[in-house]
Amino acid sequence: MTAPHNSVFTPMAAELPPNVTTDTVRSLNADLADDHVATLTGKNKAELAAIAAEARSQGIPLSIVVVPGNPGHDSSLRDLATEVGKTQHGTVVVFSDDWVGTYSDSISRVRLEWAEDAAKGTQGRSGEAASIFAARLETPESMSWTAITCALLGGTVAVIAGLYWVKTRRAGDDAGSMRTGSDRRASEGESSDARTL
Repeated sequence: MTAPHNSVFTPMAAELPPNVTTDTVRSLNADLADDHVATLTGKNKAELAAIAAEARSQGIPLSIVVVPGNPGHDSSLRDLATEVGKTQHGTVVVFSDDWVGTYSDSISRVRLEWAEDAAKGTQGRSGEAASIFAARLETPESMSWTAITCALLGGTVAVIAGLYWVKTRRAGDDAGSMRTGSDRRASEGESSDARTL
């Protein structure tokens, strides 16, 4: 028996982590207003507030949210970060015990994922995870993907132009050799006709 394909390719609805409602999101936004840190765990916010302040001094508008436990899917943390990010502009990071979810209107998804990967698996030590995450965001990019893309595109254009030049040159050489060959055959044909007479 085959599975119906109409349910396989439908996108999943965004969902917030368990026990997080729209009222909770409103309270998180209100809590973020003073020191850019909100926790649903009751943990001390001083360390997290210092990390957020340091990131902001480096030009990264960082807001930190900590939720208890791990949701059923780690994508729920990204959905929560996106919901919070609708009112808290900049970069929002949501930490659970082992997972991280992010949203940013100024930092690329690739860079966010790179910072997330290092901050995962800290077993509830949100201060350590936030410190790792912020340090990764503050690190300058080692290579510019824009420069690499431009170099690859430029190289591709140069190769195509070179191949076109070789093709047109060969077409000119082939036409010339065809004329020379037909002239040679024509002159050989005349000489053979002259021999037969």
